Amino acid sequence: MNKTAGLILAPLSAIYSVATRVRRALYTRGVLRAQKINAPVISIGNITTGGTGKTPLVAWVARVAAQEGRRVCILTRGYGRADANRRVLVSDGERILADAREGGDEPFLLAEMLQGVAAVVSDADRVAAARYALENLESEVFILDDGFQHLRLARDLDLVTVDATNPWGGGNLLPRGHLREPLNGLARADCIIVTRSEQAQDIDALRKQASRLSGGRPILLSRTRTRAIRVLSEAMPKNDAETRRRGDAAKRKQGLITNSFSPRVSASPRLRVSSFSPHPLPSPIAAFCAIGNPSAFFAQIRHDSNDLKFTRAFPDHHVYVQSDVDALVSEAMQAGALGLLTTAKDAVKLRSLHFELPCYVLEIELEFDDEEKLVRMIREAIQMTV
Repeated sequence: MNKTAGLILAPLSAIYSVATRVRRALYTRGVLRAQKINAPVISIGNITTGGTGKTPLVAWVARVAAQEGRRVCILTRGYGRADANRRVLVSDGERILADAREGGDEPFLLAEMLQGVAAVVSDADRVAAARYALENLESEVFILDDGFQHLRLARDLDLVTVDATNPWGGGNLLPRGHLREPLNGLARADCIIVTRSEQAQDIDALRKQASRLSGGRPILLSRTRTRAIRVLSEAMPKNDAETRRRGDAAKRKQGLITNSFSPRVSASPRLRVSSFSPHPLPSPIAAFCAIGNPSAFFAQIRHDSNDLKFTRAFPDHHVYVQSDVDALVSEAMQAGALGLLTTAKDAVKLRSLHFELPCYVLEIELEFDDEEKLVRMIREAIQMTV
């Protein structure tokens, strides 16, 4: 951002700061009250905009909770979906009932990642969605996706991700910077999880700074590693989501949900076993994505010793059309690339499009420096009673 733009946006950031502080104060003083539901709630959020690694953490936490024998439900806003005002049951835990357009790209990705593990509901009103899931899905644990600023729903554990590649969003509040609230808000967190720590320039300094800003909250470091590389065509779901969606439309309109789901997780989240065979990438490669932190994705590809000739970043949650793909392929070929590589989040929106170059999907997973500590915190939270 240039200096002129910064000066123009500074007053708007000041207004945003006042509004944020007033809202927080209203909840702190009890003028506005957080709504409690009759089940444990684990919130996973951040203090900046953009991709901080929340989605893989949401999936990881959901698996831990399911291993405790609990029915898990993920509550998400479903940003970028076709109708933001409509509640969409993306998955009842067993069946995927909506596509990426209806439910949102990240909720749909979570539904596929956690099929047989957790239900996923897209709804701007997370309190109403939780009550719906309690009644219709018999949910026992809720994972509140992107929930740090969603103060209306009370939670039993607040996990906040801080991206090591851009921890403080440039130091300014929206819209001048990327901070969603002042940094002292980190004191509300129960634990700070530093993501992409392998890309940090000085991880010790960042850890100390996060500890100071949060008032001494526990700081856990996580790393992002490649779990698998697969061909885009292999990213197709086992059963066609559209067919299932149509078949269950009548039941969903009437609010009838079959409560046949029981958690089943075959391996600990600490056992990083891929169900896909890795594919060797052609070299050189081109990469593209529509995520909040594209530079981190490209850095990971280079870290894996790939010859990356061309990159293209689309706006976060971009909906791809065939002309996007055609232009990508043309530019990638001109750069000498023999294939394309994208993220799992992007893959759910690319399955119906045609590629003249082979397209691959990079799947990631998280590693923690003190995994047992995080597991203990999750277990303690889901054992709480309201």
